Amino acid sequence: MLITAIAIKIEDHGPVFFRQERVTKDGKHFMILKFRSMIVDAEKDGKSHPAGEKDPRITKVGNFIRATRIDELPQILNILKGDMSIVGPRLERWEHVEQYTKEIQEFPLRLKVKGGLTGYAQVYGKYNTNALDKLKLDLMYIENYSLLLDFQIICETVRVIFQKESTEGFDAEAAKELHDKAGVD
Repeated sequence: MLITAIAIKIEDHGPVFFRQERVTKDGKHFMILKFRSMIVDAEKDGKSHPAGEKDPRITKVGNFIRATRIDELPQILNILKGDMSIVGPRLERWEHVEQYTKEIQEFPLRLKVKGGLTGYAQVYGKYNTNALDKLKLDLMYIENYSLLLDFQIICETVRVIFQKESTEGFDAEAAKELHDKAGVD
């Protein structure tokens, strides 16, 4: 983590960490902590701009830490603080929760448990899996929760980290569609 922090600082002298509001159990909002992988002020307008493939906002260090998922390591502090769990549904931005809830009535059901660093949808879906499919995977996890399942997901996470397609961003068309649905200018 120290090497990552130094590399980020050396590349563009900007902040090492990135904080973003996310939603977890019972709709609680909190600030998630990640290593910064994009240029400073990548979302300076305060609106969501999903990263696309070969997104010019992603720094050189950012490309590496995203591909290896090192950018997620600071979330260990969020876990220790109690904001999130090791395993659970993917934590979404509040504006995405609102949007998905408008489109999918059952979406808030995934907020019955704490969001996690890894989860069923992250392991068996992809980063760019659509909201309905992620919801189905999250609900399967919630319905079948057990410590054994958590252990299995953690083991699968190690395997998935080394698969490039699991970290793929949205293609340009999917990114634009999400951008448009969120009502972003």
